[in-house]
Amino acid sequence: MSTAEYLFLFIGMGLVTYLPRALPLLYLSHKKMPQGLIDWLGYIPVAVLGALLAPILFIDTTSAAITFGKLEFLVAIPTLIFAVKTRSLGGTVLVGMFFYWLAGIFL
Repeated sequence: MSTAEYLFLFIGMGLVTYLPRALPLLYLSHKKMPQGLIDWLGYIPVAVLGALLAPILFIDTTSAAITFGKLEFLVAIPTLIFAVKTRSLGGTVLVGMFFYWLAGIFL
């Protein structure tokens, strides 16, 4: 591919990434949205995070069965307790990494 084709590809990828985010923001920034919609939109990050974490925490990849004994799930419990009590993102990451390391050694 030539330099011009790479440049066109780069610009096109930027537009495809940027426009779907910018257009609703520009359109809705001057509109009054109902409180119910605003509340509903607040649940989207939690739902996405849950959808990303559930397979890692609960599904055994060898048998495709739901299990509560996975190492990741066992580590997630004290990490979640720490996160709820402290509300510290950095501390939660460090505690989770520490418990995962510790569980890898002893389990």
